[in-house]
Amino acid sequence: MITVTNVSVQFGKRVLFKDVNLKFTDGNCYGIIGANGAGKSTFLRTISGEMDPTTGSIMLGPGERLSVLSQDHFKWDSYTVLDTVMMGHTVLWDIMKQREVLYAKEDFTDEDGLKVSELEEKFVELDGWNAESDAAALLSGLGISEALHYKLMGELSGKEKVRIMLAQALFGNPDNLLLDEPTNDLDMETVRWLQEYLGNFEHTVLVVSHDRHFLDSVCTHTVDIDYGKINLFAGNYSFWYQSSQLALRQQQNQKAKAEEKKKELEEFIRRFSANVSKSKQTTSRKKMLEKLNVDEIKPSSRKYPGIIFTPERDPGNRILEVSGLCKKTEEGVVLFNDINFNVEKDDKIVFLSRDPRAMTAFFEIINGNMKATAGHYDWGVTITTAYLPLDNTAFFESDLNLVDWLSQYGEGNEVYMKSFLGRMLFSGEEVLKKVNVLSGGEKMRCMIARMQLRNANCLILDSPTNHLDLESIQAFNNNLKSYKGNVLFSSHDHEFIQTVANRIIELTPNGIIDKMMEFDEYITSEHIKELQKKMYGDN
Repeated sequence: MITVTNVSVQFGKRVLFKDVNLKFTDGNCYGIIGANGAGKSTFLRTISGEMDPTTGSIMLGPGERLSVLSQDHFKWDSYTVLDTVMMGHTVLWDIMKQREVLYAKEDFTDEDGLKVSELEEKFVELDGWNAESDAAALLSGLGISEALHYKLMGELSGKEKVRIMLAQALFGNPDNLLLDEPTNDLDMETVRWLQEYLGNFEHTVLVVSHDRHFLDSVCTHTVDIDYGKINLFAGNYSFWYQSSQLALRQQQNQKAKAEEKKKELEEFIRRFSANVSKSKQTTSRKKMLEKLNVDEIKPSSRKYPGIIFTPERDPGNRILEVSGLCKKTEEGVVLFNDINFNVEKDDKIVFLSRDPRAMTAFFEIINGNMKATAGHYDWGVTITTAYLPLDNTAFFESDLNLVDWLSQYGEGNEVYMKSFLGRMLFSGEEVLKKVNVLSGGEKMRCMIARMQLRNANCLILDSPTNHLDLESIQAFNNNLKSYKGNVLFSSHDHEFIQTVANRIIELTPNGIIDKMMEFDEYITSEHIKELQKKMYGDN
């Protein structure tokens, strides 16, 4: 349990949030949301004790332990993987080290014997004898093979370290768990493992994430940082989003009578609580929604970018034909081979692979930026494409301002260009910023504005949600669902794939798996798992 009392955080004259009074209790998972810069990570750092609040206090339950997902992936480079995980339980680790020192002494005294006796009692109480096997089980669940358990952290890749840091945070069943973007750099199988783990976690969890499906799967509550305040709502992210949008529409429709508004909100709560996704918390979440006071539902102050793709012409019957396409790396690794398929009208295709380099190589090839090792592709004469690459660095290596930068990619005067930048939430003096100083999220919004100028009837998107905040992801997602052209994309965002794709193509070293089915069905199908074994050559 975590109790937050009268907490405020202020930097100079800027107040992130003030007068926060909240209680986070066992058995619940709280998803923390807010616009970029609202203070999500700052709130977690304040709770963890990494930084002091300007006012107020934060208390844990008596004798409770707090565990935090570390963002420092180099701190443990001189330790083995197993030791790094066990160091997540600082009390147990300290006892283990003290035991080792005492047992190694040659001149073991009676006083040492008494001390060892005390340590052994605590060691047993903290389940120390199972510490190594528990740490190994966590690592295996997160995809870290046993062969790596005794390697030094400094020998591992960045993505492997991310998983080990997560195992460290989870180790020892902490009473309170703080997770800041825990799904970053995790593949979908590992994310599903984490969802199941947290779904059965019986203590208190606070999590910041841009992954909407993850938030919906694990969270019983939503903590919204908005208007300089922090408010707690029953329900997951989708409930918060849909209810805040409903409240905003009601606010804009001033003619609606108060009683009609109340009925509409009550009906919405009933419908939503009846369709809560399956998880351990389903029953309690449902009860909380049913008890929710309609006065608690308020419109958000969030600004959602205007991501609107409008094809200039309808695509013809011939979209894209791919024949015998193959790509090998310079080291001879086969990313994909013998790729044959046609894109049909209305197809919105997500491309998958165990090797993410495969999707990027495929998109670069069909955009003419990379040569295939073998095979060819052919676009239909009616097709106009707009491409969002994974790496946009080269686009921003200049000191042009945003208006001049965007003007390179379309025809129109300054007012016209500003209108597209305005859709992407660049206003006033912001449009005169130099593009080489933009953040990752700002660059992505510029690239989306560039795409909108094309009026394309086929969008090619390589991990389009990277660097975007929840508001931009939601706006992007909403538009693609109704977009009238073709979409070819890759993504790590489960919700994005599930709601946009109507066809799935998995690129493998031995051809493709090509299915017209929903993503949820694809990842759970035993038939697909057998096909994957065959195509990847699994034993």
